[in-house]
Amino acid sequence: MVKELDERAEALPDHIGWRLWRASRSWQAEFADAMRAAGHGWFSEARAGLLGHIPRNGTRQSALIERAAISKQAVQQLLDGLEAEGVLERLPNPRDGRGKLVRYTRKGLDALRDGDRIKLQIERSYIDRIGRQRFSAMMDALRALDAGQGDASEQAPEST
Repeated sequence: MVKELDERAEALPDHIGWRLWRASRSWQAEFADAMRAAGHGWFSEARAGLLGHIPRNGTRQSALIERAAISKQAVQQLLDGLEAEGVLERLPNPRDGRGKLVRYTRKGLDALRDGDRIKLQIERSYIDRIGRQRFSAMMDALRALDAGQGDASEQAPEST
């Protein structure tokens, strides 16, 4: 029965959403593998998704919950793990006695620097594969697609 249904299934369209999703997943996996190979065994795609919302100078935990667009409990779990790994620390917010500030430790800042280096290596490998001109055109096209999507506070996520 399943084979019969599979044989009758229509071919899915080869659309830009599918290509962007696959390219993004490939990039994320390559980046995560390289981060772990660089000595950051704690690094995962889920943690990277949260770290991307934390500016290098830190942020309020409540703002992070809003930016991450995941549940408060999920943010809390990810922060607990990153704090236990020594990547982040949470400090009392001097402006709000109930609030917390989340900021990178030295280990976290070292990981961000490694992440920046790895991202540039991945870009160079893309340029080697498709050429500088096509890579530049792709970046221009992606910037144009991104322009006007959201307000000014929704800039590119921080490096992780």
